[in-house]
Amino acid sequence: MKVALFGTSADPPTAGHQAIIRWLAEHFDWVAVWAANNPFKSHQTRLEHRVAMLHLLITDINSSKHNIGLEQELSSLRTLETLEKSKERWGKDAEFTLVIGSDLLGQLPRWYRIKDLLQQVQVLVVQRPGYAIDESSLQVVEELGGKVAVANFIGPDVSSTAYRENGDREALTPPIVDYIHKEHLYKCLSENVTC
Repeated sequence: MKVALFGTSADPPTAGHQAIIRWLAEHFDWVAVWAANNPFKSHQTRLEHRVAMLHLLITDINSSKHNIGLEQELSSLRTLETLEKSKERWGKDAEFTLVIGSDLLGQLPRWYRIKDLLQQVQVLVVQRPGYAIDESSLQVVEELGGKVAVANFIGPDVSSTAYRENGDREALTPPIVDYIHKEHLYKCLSENVTC
């Protein structure tokens, strides 16, 4: 079984996250998704809200394979712990692929026990608009023992940051917009009103 492991800050989850998940569902037997606290990022919204929004985002995907799951129990500050939980869930014979955005490629060598992690998973880099794949970072990961592939997919030019900073509603799907309004999340910095 080929399992894609896709943890995301989801602050908030965007149409870009949804497009990536939809693409992964076409290429893997199971797509495990969870909201995570990235120790390299600061988050504005409590994890419980990000999990709820991610659930809405996944529910809104019409996948004929029904192979996408919100696997929040996999969330950990250390990806190696996430992998151990994944092995317990799907067995040691499953093939695990860690899915990261091109913006995280440079951070990857600083992750906890990265050599141990790279011996046990493949890495799939999804190119994000505005974050070209840095060949030197790719080479560093490969030198650490990583088996790295670049997805033949580029997500839409939307981001959680653009939404938080500019209130770019085009970045979000309607269920996420509704949830944000209902829960009074995120403030537009320029207007000082709920986005």
